[in-house]
Amino acid sequence: MLNPFQPVKKIEVQRFTSLPAKLRRKRRSAWSIPNRQGAALDSFLEGPSFDRQGNLWCVDIPNGRIFRIDAKGGWDLAVQYDGWPNGLKFHRDGRAFIADYRRGLLTLDTRRGKVEEVLGSAFSESFKGLNDLHFADNGDLYFTDQGQSGIADPTGRVWRLRGPGKNEGELQKLVANAPSPNGITLNKKNTQVYVAITRSQQIWRLPLMAGGTPSKTGVAIQLSGGHAGPDGIETDDEDGLVVCHLGVGIWRFDNNCLPTHLVHAGKEHRLMTNIAFKGSTLYVTDSANGEIVTAEMPVAGKKMYSMR
Repeated sequence: MLNPFQPVKKIEVQRFTSLPAKLRRKRRSAWSIPNRQGAALDSFLEGPSFDRQGNLWCVDIPNGRIFRIDAKGGWDLAVQYDGWPNGLKFHRDGRAFIADYRRGLLTLDTRRGKVEEVLGSAFSESFKGLNDLHFADNGDLYFTDQGQSGIADPTGRVWRLRGPGKNEGELQKLVANAPSPNGITLNKKNTQVYVAITRSQQIWRLPLMAGGTPSKTGVAIQLSGGHAGPDGIETDDEDGLVVCHLGVGIWRFDNNCLPTHLVHAGKEHRLMTNIAFKGSTLYVTDSANGEIVTAEMPVAGKKMYSMR
């Protein structure tokens, strides 16, 4: 378990595919004005997730688009709707669940291209702005409610929507004081929830008691540097934690939360925001350039709920 000050191994990303020119139209939008300092964007890709057929899906937040990318890197616009899709994960029944910043928790029927609401509010109160989501092995859905929260307004929330069982459909608030909760995942045994807290440069760990109640929530990892904190996170098959650190790269931490690897972009300017494993290959959304890049990791990703 001893790891302090072990040299960090570096892994350089490779370009996989780029959003085709015909799908790009640079413009300022109601999303980019507050969230990207008013920049004109042709896309902002996030939420990568694989379906059971091996296709990679991702979202384009400001334009309300969801794309399907085949194994050769070919793009298909699956749906465009009036919303700001941020995170996307597949249920094992084939539906895609979407954390939509404007509209709440949605589902996409990928065969019909139909988007439907699951939760538009929490107990009649509007969400602040959903960001990311993750399924536990029992079908419980954990999701973050980031909005514009931060150090000066630490009111971001973490929710759980109960899956099959006696509490099915029950919405539970797990955290109410987070300064910008972003990416979210669970360890392999589903006994700990990890949440990327962007504005405080931290990864929080929520240990779960037998009934699922969090106890003794604390900081698992403290980051520094870059131009923002952690974004997307995921667990690998050895309970390592892979963390997108905006402006730095993508860290891999071992199961003792100590760094082992750093994925970087060389001299290229990339904004590596979110990740999905396919075996030991990590697929990464480069939101600055509208591209998907890859990195070969030392450990494969954990088995997702959608593949069980």
